[in-house]
Amino acid sequence: MPLRLTQQVADAFLPHPPERVGVAVSGGGDSMALLHLMHQMCSLHNITLRAVTVDHGLRAGSDGEAQMVHRFCAGLGISHDTLHWQDWDGTGNLQNAARDARYRLMSEWARTHRIDTIALGHTADDQAETVLMRLARQSGVDGLAAMAARKTRAGLTWVRPLLGASREDLRGHLRDSGITWAEDPSNEDLSYDRIKVRKALEVLAPLGIGVQGLAAVASSMAEARSALDWQTFTAARDAAVVDAGAVVICERKLRIMPVEIQRRLLVHAIGWISGAKYPPRRGAIANLMTALRDGQAGTLDGCHVCRAQGKVWIFRELNAVRDVAAPHDALWDGRWRVSPADAQEDTEDTTLRALGPDGLLQVPDWRATGRPHAMLLSTPAVWKGDRLVAAPLAAMGQKWHAHVDGGEEAFFAALLSH
Repeated sequence: MPLRLTQQVADAFLPHPPERVGVAVSGGGDSMALLHLMHQMCSLHNITLRAVTVDHGLRAGSDGEAQMVHRFCAGLGISHDTLHWQDWDGTGNLQNAARDARYRLMSEWARTHRIDTIALGHTADDQAETVLMRLARQSGVDGLAAMAARKTRAGLTWVRPLLGASREDLRGHLRDSGITWAEDPSNEDLSYDRIKVRKALEVLAPLGIGVQGLAAVASSMAEARSALDWQTFTAARDAAVVDAGAVVICERKLRIMPVEIQRRLLVHAIGWISGAKYPPRRGAIANLMTALRDGQAGTLDGCHVCRAQGKVWIFRELNAVRDVAAPHDALWDGRWRVSPADAQEDTEDTTLRALGPDGLLQVPDWRATGRPHAMLLSTPAVWKGDRLVAAPLAAMGQKWHAHVDGGEEAFFAALLSH
């Protein structure tokens, strides 16, 4: 068993391992086993390993678990840090807030220590539970693909080396190695959906619906998702361009694409422009697709989608950025960089705001851009008080340039980022 688990971990990182790697450790059985296995692999291949624990401070004993991890790491010569989450305001979904905070804190920690890869201790059991939860939400291929073995998030690579191993496999490894772990009492709390699903799996197992079978379904769906992503990528290359931050798709080519490829392309375009953390719901995107087929425009997730001159334009909705302001040298709307062509240009007291209708009235030649009126309204402009200084994307103020942070090619590259 240990050799098999060691091989799973090695396969996740070799033959081109990172110079340094982080490992997230809560003190539970899954993460303690991962920590020990990562230590073995990193020692063998001369990889610098550093461990991190996020103490959410939500229950008694969490600090003791963090200290237990610290002592164990010290015994192995592994550097370990404990991060504390203290800024929850008591609103919203606690589990979602805790997960988002965990990733944010670990991302900041990784950048501080020049780490670009972090290992997570999710198992085949976690994968099976996720599949069942997604089934309950009537998810499609993407949802049923569940957790990816490798994913890029916040500029870091997150790796789950043990998705092929069960919790019992890992606990067997810990027992054989004489390693203790902590049991989280919330794992028996039926107020959480995941724990209800975990109990349901015990009932489903005699029917042949078990952990390994559901994990295999997730693997098959992940392969299907990759194929659909590739098809969407090639369709985008053929039918779409990025113009001044907007995604512009040939309407004729869009119409002859399979419906699922149409849907995926629109979802990706909206997500890339809005920066939303989650994609729009299937019902909402279906309504938008129906509106487009009927010759209508629509808005979704802060984006405006319309038809013009045989093309489908997807761009930022004015209402989403109407009140967004930033210094001239800051990132505007999470995606735009605006800078003067001449470093000597007077930038004192200038701010970035949406061009808006008042600004567009001051740009007599905007039609020469060939871009829709509604699209130009939400583009970045340089203002000094109420005076428009430049609107680079509306053909005013050639002394200023605007570009999408990361480049427009990022739209196409992100289609293959799973």
